[in-house]
Amino acid sequence: MAGAIIENMSTKKLVFLGFSVLVFQVISIMVGALIAPSPTSAIRYLATKCINRHRARGWLVPWGSKRCQQVHSFDEPLAKTLDANDIVFSVHVPLPGMEMSPWFQYLLAVLQLDITFKMINQIEDDVILTIDAGLAYRDNLMSEWTTKFHSVEQRPLKCTLAVPKSVVLQTYENEGRFYHCEPIPLMELSSVAHKYFLINLRLPVNDTVNTGIGEIKDIHIVGIHQNGGFTKVWISMKTVFTPWIFVATAWYWYRIRLTGRPPVLLEKLIFALGISMTFLNVPVEWFSLGLEWTWMLLFEDVRQGVFYSALFCFWIIFCGEHLMDQRLRNRLSAYWWQVGLVVFGSSILLIFDLIERGVHLNNPLHSVWASDIGTKVSITFIILAGISMCLYFLSLCHMVRCVFRNIGGKIQRLPAMPEARRLRYRGIIFRFRFLMLVTLACAAMTVIFFIINQVSESPWHWGEYNLQVYSAFLTGTYGMWNLYVFTIIFLYAPSHKHNRKSGECKHTDAKEKPESQETQLTCGGQGANGDVQDHRESG
Repeated sequence: MAGAIIENMSTKKLVFLGFSVLVFQVISIMVGALIAPSPTSAIRYLATKCINRHRARGWLVPWGSKRCQQVHSFDEPLAKTLDANDIVFSVHVPLPGMEMSPWFQYLLAVLQLDITFKMINQIEDDVILTIDAGLAYRDNLMSEWTTKFHSVEQRPLKCTLAVPKSVVLQTYENEGRFYHCEPIPLMELSSVAHKYFLINLRLPVNDTVNTGIGEIKDIHIVGIHQNGGFTKVWISMKTVFTPWIFVATAWYWYRIRLTGRPPVLLEKLIFALGISMTFLNVPVEWFSLGLEWTWMLLFEDVRQGVFYSALFCFWIIFCGEHLMDQRLRNRLSAYWWQVGLVVFGSSILLIFDLIERGVHLNNPLHSVWASDIGTKVSITFIILAGISMCLYFLSLCHMVRCVFRNIGGKIQRLPAMPEARRLRYRGIIFRFRFLMLVTLACAAMTVIFFIINQVSESPWHWGEYNLQVYSAFLTGTYGMWNLYVFTIIFLYAPSHKHNRKSGECKHTDAKEKPESQETQLTCGGQGANGDVQDHRESG
């Protein structure tokens, strides 16, 4: 990659570019902090206990003109005459006077059970909760409910008491105390294409089903969806970044073609990085607002996986190509180990995602974590992907260490080198150090924002303004990676100054040959592989 823009750019222009990138980075952060609301909202719904004595088919509505017959508490006289199979827990999403919107993008539902301790009806260890669940929808309050999904699912029930179990067994004083139960994932909708949803849950009971689950008093459903205001900001950012990165990538490839030589490996990787960033940016969410695309969450995960795979491959090959004494250069086979780890880890995560989210395309109530086999397979996939990524980063750290050690040796010998060779190595050292500085800054900002988000997700107050930290983290990180890719594409594109010098050299060569091979380096001479010839020092 001899003759890149960064090698011919003056310090003043480079500082101006860095300042401009910093300004755009601050803007992307402030857009999330000041304009965008919190990314998600969680609304708690208390399930209404509807009576269905004859277990007739149909949907039981908790409120409205056609609301079901209800019991408010299982301690009521009416409730004592009912069988557990006669109770259906009903939840209307959203609350009265509100409606859902496609801007919400997705809808997650999580169960939280209120279970009281009874000496004669305790929760057993490793108990499985069986749920007969159904989901219906409609788009106006006067129409009938349309069945969307119905399934019988199983979930592990994990509950604990605040006092030791041995103490509880010795006294009845703790009867009526509530268990602390872990939230139970119920469903995941990848598209919110309807205004109203109805969830009906029944806990069937017989000799083998739902035994040892304790005495359930109430069921709460927590609905989680993306805020419409945040979706508008997020799609708007994608709409702005898409043409920007696309034009930069196309311009970069045009500059490569102007050199009149085949692109080297690193140039191909930078081009692939630009394509993957463009693929991630394309705002297909605009179309999902009017269409019920249930595969959007899966598609978004695939896009992110493609970008990060291209980014990891770029990092490892950039370091390898800057090992200046390495003979195996400009060959993808020289990095088979590191690239293989990236491909393996990405493939494992893709398979896991296809299993988890792919099942939701047909049944959003199903979960791969519901069974022991599914849980073991999922954990195995995650562990394998984690091991491959750890090995990759160890290899990357080793390669960066080798490059810096190599650079340190070259710096000490720079004064003794011929001028052309000294200029070439200075350009390589400068390019590598600059990119490493930008990369470390991006990684550090990602970690800092992540830590801030973990410490507090509540908004920060700055005068009259509320700063949404989590929104700032998401928009800032997204803008940062776009700016990072743009900076790489721009700085490492072939310089027109280099092309002009190359043309002058070719014109001179027609009349008179250079005096030495070192003169060829000053004229941008290239080896057979398309890179600058690597002449070794004498002695």
